[in-house]
Amino acid sequence: MASKTPQHCVVWFGRPSAGEVDGVAQAGWRVRVTDAQDGNGIGMRHGDIVVAIADLRRCDAEALPALRNLVADHPWLPWLLLMTDADQVQDPLVQPVLSACTASFTAPFEMKQLSTTLQAIREGRWAVMMPCVAGLTGRSPAIQLVMASILKYAPVDLPVLITGETGTGKELAACALHQQSSRRDRPFAAINCGALPLNLVQSELFGHERGSFTGANARHAGRFEAAAGGTVFLDEVGDLPAEAQTSLLRLLQEGTLERVGSTQPIRPDVRVLAATHVDLEKAVAQGRFREDLYYRLNVLRLRMPALREREDDMELLAQQFLEGFRAQHRCLARGFSRSALQAMRGFAWPGNVRELLNRVQRAAVLAEDALISVADLDLSATDPSPLAGLGRARVEVERETVVACLRASRFNISECARRLKVSRVTVYRLCKKHRLALAEMR
Repeated sequence: MASKTPQHCVVWFGRPSAGEVDGVAQAGWRVRVTDAQDGNGIGMRHGDIVVAIADLRRCDAEALPALRNLVADHPWLPWLLLMTDADQVQDPLVQPVLSACTASFTAPFEMKQLSTTLQAIREGRWAVMMPCVAGLTGRSPAIQLVMASILKYAPVDLPVLITGETGTGKELAACALHQQSSRRDRPFAAINCGALPLNLVQSELFGHERGSFTGANARHAGRFEAAAGGTVFLDEVGDLPAEAQTSLLRLLQEGTLERVGSTQPIRPDVRVLAATHVDLEKAVAQGRFREDLYYRLNVLRLRMPALREREDDMELLAQQFLEGFRAQHRCLARGFSRSALQAMRGFAWPGNVRELLNRVQRAAVLAEDALISVADLDLSATDPSPLAGLGRARVEVERETVVACLRASRFNISECARRLKVSRVTVYRLCKKHRLALAEMR
């Protein structure tokens, strides 16, 4: 007996309009509208391509816990989230749903946006859409956590301290926070504190009055004042000299600054984001950074993972960088050989995503075939960096920790999540990441 052709199915938990259902159906999807509380669940045949939509726009408060449980019980599915407004991400019941979703849409949105995402899922490109945060790409749990945190932090007008190794994309995260916030239409000023001349830091950041020092021939508005209404991103904030740290503390505490040579306070109304690759806690202990300023900056914290923690994203990022290069330059390369992909996974990437970008671009220039080779990337297929072993060791420790906790909690997912201080969704993701079959472990 011939098997049935797999169908493309959308299970819509909520109350969509007739036009929305028709729009998805016209795109070639079978649509089933249901309620998270009715107990029907997903209910599709094996082999179907299934997408689940969590529609919170007209969701009853009683339905949200049931929807959250459905998302936790089906972590392998691509979930799409529809919200009324950005404020919903602050709801503690919404946050677990948001962190598990492939993409989120805030009303009003165009059906074309939803159709584009569904098409990407149909074609196997759905990892590129996870979640909708401009400039950030990946399917790994580490980068998904970053994306979910950005969506939570962006609407809240508080300082964010972004940490991580050099080349992990801290400025990209800052841009994403700005673009997702209510300040998106106002200036975004990125300042590398380590690149500012020591004798001009105060003037550059906070401005100066005419005649305040030799060469000050006119009044100068500083970077904070010029970005009024928007966002200022202070990269390598740990390099700020003591005087500038004091001025920044005043701005964060009182919302005011004074130009060099003036006693007139100015209120620029800016949101401050800061980044560092150094240990600020150690800098505070050594007296190189003000403790009170550290606490003012560290209201919300966002850690950017190293590339070695994002093994699932390696091929996706490399191909994205190659496609970006091909869009601007003529080259033969269209993809990567199997040995090249293996070498990329075995390399430690001390320069992180920035190093991957540089190597891919160089390889695209050098490649004399459609597939980029190990030699093109200047990587060794047989002699990976010793640090790669450290990355694998961390993965093994994570796996052993999850296994031990599952056994200690007698495979109760909720209890395991409580002990690990993570969500149930995260436990399911870790099980999937480490290929842990719960039925076989019991």
